[in-house]
Amino acid sequence: MAVLGGVRPPLAALPVLLALVAGLTVFAIGSDAERGVPEAVLSSQQHIAEDGAVALQGAVDESVSDLRAAAADFGGSRPVPADATLTRLDRPSRKWRGTAVVDLATGRLLAAQGEAVPLGKVSLRGLPANPPPRLVRDDSGITRLLVFATLSQGGRPELLVASQSLKPPGISVGRNHTLEVVDRDGATLVSAGPGSGTDRARALAATAAREARSKGPSDTAAGGFDGPSGSLVGAADGSARTAVGYAGVARAPAAKESPSSALGLTVVTTVRTRSQGAGTGDLRLALVAAAVLLALAAGVTAALHLVLQRPLLRLRREARRLASGDLSVPVRVSRFGEPSRIGAALEALRRQLGGGGGTSQETVAQPPAGRRASPGTGEGRRRLGLRTVLAVCAFALLAWPASMLLTLGSTWPHPAGVVPRLISDDQRERTETTADRVRRGINDGYQDLARLATVIDASRPEQTRRTLDSSLEQHGRYRSLYVVDGAGEILARAGDEPRTPKRDRVRPGVEQTNTSGTEPVLAAVAAQPVKGAPTRSGRRYVVGEFKVQYLAGILSRPGLGSVWLVDAGHRVIASNKGFVAFGRVSDGRLRARLAALRTTRGSAELLLGWRDPAVAAVAPFNDKPGVANALGWKVASIRPVFWIGLPEYEAQRRIMLVGLLGVTAGAFCLGWLYLVVVRPLREVAKGAQALAGGDRRTVLYPRYHDEVGSLARSLELIRQRLPRTDAPPAPGSPDGAPATSASTSPSGPGPRS
Repeated sequence: MAVLGGVRPPLAALPVLLALVAGLTVFAIGSDAERGVPEAVLSSQQHIAEDGAVALQGAVDESVSDLRAAAADFGGSRPVPADATLTRLDRPSRKWRGTAVVDLATGRLLAAQGEAVPLGKVSLRGLPANPPPRLVRDDSGITRLLVFATLSQGGRPELLVASQSLKPPGISVGRNHTLEVVDRDGATLVSAGPGSGTDRARALAATAAREARSKGPSDTAAGGFDGPSGSLVGAADGSARTAVGYAGVARAPAAKESPSSALGLTVVTTVRTRSQGAGTGDLRLALVAAAVLLALAAGVTAALHLVLQRPLLRLRREARRLASGDLSVPVRVSRFGEPSRIGAALEALRRQLGGGGGTSQETVAQPPAGRRASPGTGEGRRRLGLRTVLAVCAFALLAWPASMLLTLGSTWPHPAGVVPRLISDDQRERTETTADRVRRGINDGYQDLARLATVIDASRPEQTRRTLDSSLEQHGRYRSLYVVDGAGEILARAGDEPRTPKRDRVRPGVEQTNTSGTEPVLAAVAAQPVKGAPTRSGRRYVVGEFKVQYLAGILSRPGLGSVWLVDAGHRVIASNKGFVAFGRVSDGRLRARLAALRTTRGSAELLLGWRDPAVAAVAPFNDKPGVANALGWKVASIRPVFWIGLPEYEAQRRIMLVGLLGVTAGAFCLGWLYLVVVRPLREVAKGAQALAGGDRRTVLYPRYHDEVGSLARSLELIRQRLPRTDAPPAPGSPDGAPATSASTSPSGPGPRS
């Protein structure tokens, strides 16, 4: 007999699995789902810190790439005086507090502009090409970010140095949030918000920085962030607790090296929140549900034992007895289902083996009153069978998770009462941060093109093409870069085929050039005046078309839900959940919020609904400086509250979990019984009835090596011992009766397998 075959293993597994589900019910429903600070608040602070790390990393890397690109533009065979170099560096944008040019061979300062660069804090000897940025403190104790770029002019190695103030990340946070940037030693470099600069804030920030250093990349790393992150809870202060989120500015080893990763910075955000006093567990409900499930398990197991297991084992014994030749004792026939049909057939076969053709007075099986049935067929018992028993047992087991779901519906929390205001505020602020990142990305792209316009010489196509190729490879935001004349004709190109119409290629600024089609086209155009050509036809223009994937990548942030970037007509430009270009936002409530928003500030609210309440936020491109504001775009996000991580919804998920586990355990065991026992037993019942009715030709094969298989083998042995009623008459027999030499004694031992 197979180890997992037969009727015993599923019947033993059923009460064991249901008992485990009952124990899990007590643990899951009876224990508190949450105490202290809700997980939703902690994960929100972690994601805000990750947003800050992404913003800080992008700002530092952008400064480094800008300075290195400027140094590459200044390089050449003809040397440029150091003062002129710094003047040209500061002309496009005044982002540097101080700049300097240093002779690497001698360490002598060649020129300086703006604030004094603290070069004495850095050793300039033995530096590699394009050294990584450094953090130094000047004589007044203020932290400065020093950015370096190697400058080669006429074969003379020089170092271009620029200093910046280290600012808090450009993200939106609430009025109650404290944002800090901590170095690898746990010292706070910059901070903002209420409570910043206090001893408690510094201690929490140092603890968060230590945890960040000891952790690997976060599981939530996405959307440009790939460093360590996490959350922790500060000590209780009365009824208030401090929720802390932290994220390190780092790059995974397999990713492209980031200049900011060498600084060892950690962004820490803290917020004061009310402590979650009482838990959400219901021990009484858990005990009642577990007791009901145990009672159902005991009842179903007992019913299956009485109706299925015990009759099957008895039939197996009876069939083996008949197959061995013991015909002295009548077969005991069960009263129900397939065991009853097989038992009646076995009794009829016993009589046939014993030579009796009439109805035995010892037969237990009797047809129901008012209906005659032929002996051995069991036709009066075909209406109800073991499938009906399994269906009733399944219904009984299904009633338990159904009652759990009814309990779930009656205790479903009201979103307005359980979703903290902090959650909706964080949703709005993170949506505003995402909108600001998109806006900054577009503005930075335009600034790149403006810089290219000052260094590209369209009269030298090969050099222009190499410059465009280099810029396209350096910046991942463009799908194509090209230079056009005053009529919009392309003079040099890099990347994919241009999709911007000619009339739009000569309009400086940023413009959305289509409102339909398969892919949105966003083009940035920077003008390049040509000397001696005052008319528009003599100008040159540098055009860059943005990748939609670049915009969608900015929208991909964990914990923000579904995010859409829409244009002024509320048509979808990009999304983090897949989208159809220029389609509608899928959620009708969010579309209504988009249409109702008339201000330049973002908004957030709790969208109530009987089916899927959610927190939604809308953030337009605000009135900050930049060419991207003319687009009129907005970022909209929506997040279902059921998956936010609030304790009340956590309790509901646990109820759903134990209900699904109960359904799974019952379906698994009853399905196992049906496939391995009941269905083969029905086939054996048909074969036994046919054999008792006179079918001597059909061979009975066992399907499994278990009790049903043993029963089938015994019936096959009985079939071999029965006389062939359809055999031709033996030669010399006047009445067609079989010859004595060809007959088989019905009481003989018969063949054995």
